[in-house]
Amino acid sequence: MEFKIKEKQNISKCCFVCGIQNTIGLKAKFYVSHRDETIALFTPRGELQSYPGIMHGGISATILDETIGRAIMNRYGENSFGVTIELNVKYKKPVPTDVELKVVGRITKDRGRIFEGDGEIYLPDGTIAVSASGKYLKRDLKQISDVEFTQEEWFKSDAQDLEKIEI
Repeated sequence: MEFKIKEKQNISKCCFVCGIQNTIGLKAKFYVSHRDETIALFTPRGELQSYPGIMHGGISATILDETIGRAIMNRYGENSFGVTIELNVKYKKPVPTDVELKVVGRITKDRGRIFEGDGEIYLPDGTIAVSASGKYLKRDLKQISDVEFTQEEWFKSDAQDLEKIEI
């Protein structure tokens, strides 16, 4: 499966998922596909394991929640966010640590203030390890943060420019 990349999404300084200065965070990088899906790339460190070499299920839920919630930016701009109302996660295979993982999220229903989406974590061999679906409240960053955040801590990603991502 090939995703043509249109652009990179913003990241921040301290976010657990994308924060470049968060020493315990995932440091995920986010991209927008030609089909307006959000694609996250990240490599979970060993400190995020539950069983030896296996990423904790809560981290799987976290990255899926963020990736699906960010898909709303692809329709309404970088200052639109999804605040989680409900998230349902299905664990299918163990997710290893210390390998690059790919996560895809998309909007499935957009009803104004409420939207729904789903997503998957893909293993390096392309199989789906974890899937999720959720319901979110659409919010502008100004509704959930202050002006200082949008001016000083919300910026274009330092991720590598990519033309495509293959799964």
